[in-house]
Amino acid sequence: MKRFMYRFFLLMAVFICLCNGSLYAQNELPVGSHPPALQFDHFPGKLYAVVWRNWNLVTPERIALTIGATPRQVREIAALMGLPPSRPLTEDFHKRIYITVIRRNWHLLPYNQLLTLLDISEKQLEFILKEDDFLYIKLGSLKPDCAEVLYTSPDKKVKKQLAGIKKIAKQYFADPSKWATEQPFDFVQTLQQMPEKNTGTKEVAPDQLRFIYSYFGIFGDPLIDTLHDPYPDGLLARLAEKGVTGVWMHVVLSQLAPPGTDFPEFGEGHEKRIANLKRIAQRAKKYGISVYLYMNEPRAMPPAFFKNRPEMAGARQGDFQAMCTAHPAVAKWLAGSLTYIFTAIPELGGVFTITASENYTHCASHNNQKTCVRCSKRDYAEIIADVNAIICRGVHAGNPAAKVIVWDWGWHNHGLAKDIITRLPKEVWLMSVSEWAKDIERGGIRSAIGEYSISAVGPGSRSQQHWAWAKEYGLKTVAKVQFNNTWELSALPWLPVSYLVAQHAAQLAKAGVDGLMLSWSLGGYPSPNLEIARAFDQHPGAAIDTVLNRLAIQRYGIDAAPYILRAWKSFSDGFSEFPYHISTVYSAPQQYGPANLLYETPTGYKATMVGIPYDDLTSWRSIYPPDVFVQQMKKVADGWQTGLRYFEEAIPFIAAEHNINAKQDRQIARAAWLHFSSVANQSMFVIYRDSLLKHAADAAVSGVLRRQLAQILEDEINNAGSLFEIAGQDSRIGFEASNQYYYVEQDLVEKVLNCRRLLMLYR
Repeated sequence: MKRFMYRFFLLMAVFICLCNGSLYAQNELPVGSHPPALQFDHFPGKLYAVVWRNWNLVTPERIALTIGATPRQVREIAALMGLPPSRPLTEDFHKRIYITVIRRNWHLLPYNQLLTLLDISEKQLEFILKEDDFLYIKLGSLKPDCAEVLYTSPDKKVKKQLAGIKKIAKQYFADPSKWATEQPFDFVQTLQQMPEKNTGTKEVAPDQLRFIYSYFGIFGDPLIDTLHDPYPDGLLARLAEKGVTGVWMHVVLSQLAPPGTDFPEFGEGHEKRIANLKRIAQRAKKYGISVYLYMNEPRAMPPAFFKNRPEMAGARQGDFQAMCTAHPAVAKWLAGSLTYIFTAIPELGGVFTITASENYTHCASHNNQKTCVRCSKRDYAEIIADVNAIICRGVHAGNPAAKVIVWDWGWHNHGLAKDIITRLPKEVWLMSVSEWAKDIERGGIRSAIGEYSISAVGPGSRSQQHWAWAKEYGLKTVAKVQFNNTWELSALPWLPVSYLVAQHAAQLAKAGVDGLMLSWSLGGYPSPNLEIARAFDQHPGAAIDTVLNRLAIQRYGIDAAPYILRAWKSFSDGFSEFPYHISTVYSAPQQYGPANLLYETPTGYKATMVGIPYDDLTSWRSIYPPDVFVQQMKKVADGWQTGLRYFEEAIPFIAAEHNINAKQDRQIARAAWLHFSSVANQSMFVIYRDSLLKHAADAAVSGVLRRQLAQILEDEINNAGSLFEIAGQDSRIGFEASNQYYYVEQDLVEKVLNCRRLLMLYR
């Protein structure tokens, strides 16, 4: 099973690279296999789906321009469907919602109309699809074939259908005072403001390392845009209060460093980026927080880049070629650029490297070194270690005190890598995903963890072995974890599975790791789970019950603490049943929960990586038989439901000063339960739907199946309605930094429309 997982990751890396190459012709937007787009029959036509899905995410004026209508006509359609009044949308809102807009229109609009809707150029969209955390991959590496959607005045038949939609929509939108206490991204304003109890300037020990990503940072090119500070003072202060000592940022070296004689095309806008980065690093220092740079370099370039410098070209893959780090000019640029940055910004804490990721970088990053004249004569481990040594040399020439954290992700296809570790510079820190290669059994199915798991408590065998070799070699060690959330469920700011987090933190303290990377792009919220990490970092021998009891009292009061501890234990026990497999983590619909639509017949679309789940139960369940997958998801949901009962029992005992914490935390737990319950429902729906299609001629069997499908649809209507109320009260619900909003208010109402239509078919 371990070898299967490793092969899966290798194939994924190659697939992503190919998509970054051959599917991305210059100045052309990618289409892939370009299959027919899905239809959404709960609307009279796609015109109405376009208005519905973009309402209050894009202005009526921009929607009108896209579909050839007037703003008044767009507002009329919205009113006919019962949508709430339009609200003003700021430039900041547009900058933060574009991924959500792209995803929800993927099956509705062709590229030309999508560009109009977003008000961007083809070049900008190409960059977004390619560089914004692999967005095109998340969309399935294909663009559905969509006909243009143009305005036509609704006739009597359509108006009658719209009246039916309005009748249902009004049940949710009629009285926003009952649910809409927050709008999307309101949480950003809250986190930008300084907390009431600010402890001010903090001093942190030089080697104390607990670093994390911004909860709402924009991933692509965050330093060129001063409007969207990923680390405002309010967020920094809150992270510092939770024990965070570092934050990290995604950067591309050719954008951040100045051009040189060898690469004059690099560095456009670098002065602005350096100035912005310096301001962030200086402000972070006030809170005892250092800034670390994501270093995934040198980025591969198109062959045209090497036309006048063919001697620097390395291994080729698809339409890209590596900048060969064995060539002196490339090595000089890589080291010199980092020296420049760390000299200009001495406040920076350091870098963390990833040298075998999905991005195609140096010649060995995807095991293509044999196609390079120079690197074909070198050992894989030598090349990997040398790239890290060049980076280390450049950083320390600028600031000898800066940390260089070397991440072993992808080395030897996620196998053991002693040959690389023992070649690394002595001054680097080695980072491993803590839970990697952790053996598990769920529902009688044996498997092993890859990454992004809270449900399985690390460390696993690979990380333990790598840390042991690192310490023998004299290196410090770092555990990469996800203590707030994971792709097991990322649509909530944090998961109150405190016993699992505490067990993991205690195990890492016992293992003697020197630092923690607390999150990837997901999981950056300043939550109570981060306090658990700090407690075990500061007191490695602390008892789990003692740490959690102290946290429960601090957050809810002494009288409520016993009930809260039972709730946390039930949430943790339920979550430990999650049917983990890397395909399940990436493909199943837990990110969307009740917002994911149901389909009368199979769509034929394959679920995408945390993008669009469709109805692809085969990918959702992966190694688990259908019945086992459903059973395990029900166990997860049952654990959360039990925990919610304990939480309700705690309510009368919660001290008044903790009421806000209690209300918000209870809603997060309810939302988690709804997500997991919905995954079980959706899986059963696909099973019963496919069985009904197979046994349609058998009246007895089909009758039973129709009744089962109808019950699932009723449950999903209730789940969608409940989540609608929760999301309207907490703008954090449904959000994750690299995917923006998985769903917004009208998506949950659309799910109700979707289920109502299907109910008419099955009754």
